[in-house]
Amino acid sequence: MDGSQTEAPAVGPTLSRSLCDAVDVLRGRPLEVTELAGGLTNRNFKVVTPEGAYVVRISGPGSGALSIDRDNEYRNSVIAARTGVGAPVHAYVPTESALVIGYIEGRTFTDQDFDAPGVIDRVAASCRRLHDGPRFVNSFDMFEIQAGYLQIVLESGYRLPDDYLEHAPAVERIREALTVRAVPTVACNNDLLAGNFIDDGETVRLIDYEYAGNNDACFELGNIWSECHLTQWQLEHLVTTYYGRFLANKVARARLLGLMGQYGWTLWASIQEATSDIEFEFWPWGMEKYERAVATFRGAELTRLIDDVQRAD
Repeated sequence: MDGSQTEAPAVGPTLSRSLCDAVDVLRGRPLEVTELAGGLTNRNFKVVTPEGAYVVRISGPGSGALSIDRDNEYRNSVIAARTGVGAPVHAYVPTESALVIGYIEGRTFTDQDFDAPGVIDRVAASCRRLHDGPRFVNSFDMFEIQAGYLQIVLESGYRLPDDYLEHAPAVERIREALTVRAVPTVACNNDLLAGNFIDDGETVRLIDYEYAGNNDACFELGNIWSECHLTQWQLEHLVTTYYGRFLANKVARARLLGLMGQYGWTLWASIQEATSDIEFEFWPWGMEKYERAVATFRGAELTRLIDDVQRAD
């Protein structure tokens, strides 16, 4: 959950000499280092050398509790780079908890960019390009992720909305409905908030693969709907463009999986609030997602979505 290519003021030469010496493109070169804003599980640095610009991602402690596997992140980043939508990967230094990728020159999206003509079509094309490419090395299932997060939160005594567990029966209804027309999984980023889209002038690039894994394509689309605060019409446009025609069951599938994202990322925020040393208001961030999830759980629309997702279109 990053969106990490928005530049922040320079912080000086904060990268360790051992890291720079371990990376071919940095070793022995003059370096101009600027910290990038926005990382919620990493510190991210833009590093400029005479030959080019790179991003060095330094992962924080405790990311394993968030279901992040840095070895998988590296391998999936390499796969995504081969599709042309991910950034090129230059080095992975596990001893320094560092991943070095190419810096993509371009404009980082905000939620408002999705209102511009043609943007949703280009986003759908980039998602399709990633999904049609080679499979990733692991799987991602938000139902399993949410259950794992919940166990950590309960066992550790972290904050939990008072009525969080009341929605477990609805979650089970959703899970059962989704299995009626189960689909093969594809390589998904699984974390496409607006800051993880960069327009390089030709392609909308997709960055940050720490949550990447093979997943239902509709989770990707529904998570974009949730994270980028798309309207229902924009979601329908995204799903229709992605599949080439309007499919009510796919729109419902994206909505329900986006709902599961909101429900699961709420717990992510709880864990981060309790364990992260990054200065960020994790709890309000999570509660915004939770309140949107509750509105759907308690609304009349949920039954229609569960019915629609089981339809044959």
